[in-house]
Amino acid sequence: MKMPNVVTTYCPRCHKHTEHSVSLYKKGKDRKTAWGARRHEWEKKGYGGQKEPELKRTAKTTKKQTLKLKCRACGYVSVREGMRLKKLEIVEGGRSKGG
Repeated sequence: MKMPNVVTTYCPRCHKHTEHSVSLYKKGKDRKTAWGARRHEWEKKGYGGQKEPELKRTAKTTKKQTLKLKCRACGYVSVREGMRLKKLEIVEGGRSKGG
């Protein structure tokens, strides 16, 4: 699916519809010192192996793509929950009404 790099949609900070620049959300790097990561390492340690069965194959063929919308007026960044797509392409030019 092709998505324009600029959409007109509602900004909660400006309280009106403004232009937003569109980018793809990417997950940040995990912290190794986070409590969940430390607990997981501790439970894996020693005999007995993995605490949960390791996933051999995934059930889904696609992932949900999440969009990051940045307001051009005030710079407020909002995240729009995406839809299931094989590929999302952000293209130059063309404006679209936000839904």
